[in-house]
Amino acid sequence: MKIAFIGLGNMGGGMAANLVKAGHEVRAFDLSEPALAAARAAGCATCPTAKEACAGVEAVVSMLPNGQIVKQVYWDDVIGHAPEGAILLDCSTIDVATAREVISVTEAHGYQMVDAPVSGGIAAANGGTLTFMVGGSQSAFGRAQPILAAMGKAVIHAGDAGTGQAAKICNNMLLAIHMIGTCEAFAMAQKLGLDPQTFFDISSVSSGQNWSMTSYCPVPGVGPVTPADNDYQGGFAAGLMLKDLRLAMEAAKSSGAKVAMGEHARAIYESFAAENASTDFSGIIRTL
Repeated sequence: MKIAFIGLGNMGGGMAANLVKAGHEVRAFDLSEPALAAARAAGCATCPTAKEACAGVEAVVSMLPNGQIVKQVYWDDVIGHAPEGAILLDCSTIDVATAREVISVTEAHGYQMVDAPVSGGIAAANGGTLTFMVGGSQSAFGRAQPILAAMGKAVIHAGDAGTGQAAKICNNMLLAIHMIGTCEAFAMAQKLGLDPQTFFDISSVSSGQNWSMTSYCPVPGVGPVTPADNDYQGGFAAGLMLKDLRLAMEAAKSSGAKVAMGEHARAIYESFAAENASTDFSGIIRTL
């Protein structure tokens, strides 16, 4: 399949490379020349503009920083430039309202589209083991699923347009809460005289166990290798976690949901990311 891929950052670059590995012809675009060079090295054909990347393709995949940029790209570069009837897949993490607006407008122009944000981070993007949470019609999901499967280990249909974004921000709000609680528990255990490894051995098989502990432990040298073992570099940046928490708070306000713990997590990451935006989000333990 001929696929346009727009947005070759930390996540998009690996995703585009995995589409090539799966046998697709990928026409890539990004504003960064180093990103384009990496895409060429991975087997992508690169284009000088997003419009040109979309010409003659059967699908368009985007991985962009925010909702405003997503709208700009689809309004200016995709609609009317990708062939009518192409399947469009936006894998960015954006607000639910914008995701629904973009899908509605593109469908009015004869396209099918899904919102398909991801979970898994840079390593999963490079390794093709992402989880995709997909919003859109059953028909659009059916067309998008094999494309997403080439980049991930799980592709889950969340429901109608925007529900992929809803799943992503709810999941990441929960992840932020779990990580803060896990860090607090390790810090308190150590102050009470417990060795971190001993606490891990107990809690990881007890009722307090959670993913932030067993798969992404914030303590260096404890559990599987994580960004904590690399001075909290790589993985999922605190600035990106803050972005997702802000989206979650916007969604909570618009829907009338009560999210006291989510709001507290947002405030904690707001303070941490002010000077540590590029630090992995598990580095929040340093504040304890």
